[in-house]
Amino acid sequence: MGEVHGEIRDEELEAERDAERDARRRLALAQIRQYPDAALRMKAKPVEAFDDDLRRLAERMTALMVDALGVGLAATQVGILQRLFVFVPGTDGEPAVIANPVITVSGDEVETDDEGCLSLQGVLAPVARAVSLRLDGKDVNGNDVSYELEGYPARTAQHELDHLDGVLIIDRTTPEARREAMAVLRPRVVIG
Repeated sequence: MGEVHGEIRDEELEAERDAERDARRRLALAQIRQYPDAALRMKAKPVEAFDDDLRRLAERMTALMVDALGVGLAATQVGILQRLFVFVPGTDGEPAVIANPVITVSGDEVETDDEGCLSLQGVLAPVARAVSLRLDGKDVNGNDVSYELEGYPARTAQHELDHLDGVLIIDRTTPEARREAMAVLRPRVVIG
């Protein structure tokens, strides 16, 4: 009997954790600009001031990304037109922040895979990306940083860099996948 009671309690605790995670995700997504918000199409300007405001922005973006269950978030997605994004560069799951990011080396191998986006809810689209790259930029204190990325982290960095240039996955996919995505994103008329 104690075992069954323990299992039921564990299930209840798990359900509470799931509900809390879902609530945090909904709250985070409500703070992330959604297509067709104009900020998503604007080109970000280089970060010039590495100050407390930038550090607070990076902290806020990191928290939003984590709560939204994302792996990357660009400043343009929160309406800030600065060349800054947060992402998960490695397998340890620790988020990193990079300002003024530039791909300085890109591998020749390209792979197409489905991508989603926190600003395009419900859309998955096939996008071709370089499998490996070197990403250089600055941390929130203005120090040089560099990341050698492969696989999913490389894909994430390219996706976030696109955001800083006003480019979305629907711009990089096939015409058929774009049509399908637009059908999901298009506002629907509800007749009641």
